[in-house]
Amino acid sequence: MESITKNRQSPAVLRAMIERAYGAGRVPSGDGWATELGHGWFNVAYRIRLGDGAEVVLKIAPPPQVEVMTYERGAMAIELWTLDILRTQTSVPVPVVDFADRSHELCDADYFFMQYIDADNLGIITGALPDAERESCMEQLGAANREINSVRGDRFGPLAEPGDTSWRRVFTGMIEDVLSDGEHRSVEIGWGYDAVRATVAQHAGSLDEVTEPRLVEWDLWDSNVMVRDGRIVCIIDHERAFYGDPLIEAGFTGTQISAFGDASAFMRGYGHAELTETQRTRRSLYCLYLLLIMVIESVYRGHTDTKQYDWARPLLDEAMALLGRSGR
Repeated sequence: MESITKNRQSPAVLRAMIERAYGAGRVPSGDGWATELGHGWFNVAYRIRLGDGAEVVLKIAPPPQVEVMTYERGAMAIELWTLDILRTQTSVPVPVVDFADRSHELCDADYFFMQYIDADNLGIITGALPDAERESCMEQLGAANREINSVRGDRFGPLAEPGDTSWRRVFTGMIEDVLSDGEHRSVEIGWGYDAVRATVAQHAGSLDEVTEPRLVEWDLWDSNVMVRDGRIVCIIDHERAFYGDPLIEAGFTGTQISAFGDASAFMRGYGHAELTETQRTRRSLYCLYLLLIMVIESVYRGHTDTKQYDWARPLLDEAMALLGRSGR
């Protein structure tokens, strides 16, 4: 996926990063030792073959001059924080971080090196899998997601900030950040921004049912899952984690909007019962949040085509309809 947030670096800079992380003796020479991993949407990532033949992955945050959405600020620090939590408090498989640098001495952004996982990306191969194997992988993902959500926090909100005891205040603040981002760039969302605000306010009482902060990934789609021989071997891309309501997780999205796929295998693996009326309302608010981001971020990312916008815009109408709004 092409995006102006991808902070590509020259081979000379990449070699300097490698030397700082692994020492001069492991710096590669010649050509073909760095390959961009192109399916990500935000950070640039390279598969690097070191001088001794070992393979690692390098992720580099967006350049500082590129405006990102409010919730994306400091995303790399969040990912490193989340990886540490998952390694120390769960059995969920995640990459080992070898080295992280936030000095901006070698390039203009944070970066880190991590273990390369020799496996297939589930989001890429899912269409070629037999139905039973695909469902098995989604059940495994549901179980892993439940374990992630078992990690408790002291407050709702960002991992590295004080947070709040009220999920309603935190989540409505998250929505407001996205709406403000859209207004700032005059993004056409098909609805009046204040109409969306009024819809959220009308249903915000459903959020009060959530009283215990849990670690949520939020961005845990099948494209962030690595599999080998029908088993999940690693979960990647943790930069959007926060403490919130587990029901906001990506795996539940299909319970409300069918375009995101059948959620039944994920639900089985997670062990979640059928949603209650209040949970369905919350889940509809979370769909609205996601689709607002998908529409608005297409402008912030500088997409060269309208494919994502055109796909997400009608689904934003669908999310509003779930919340009782059928007109604009």
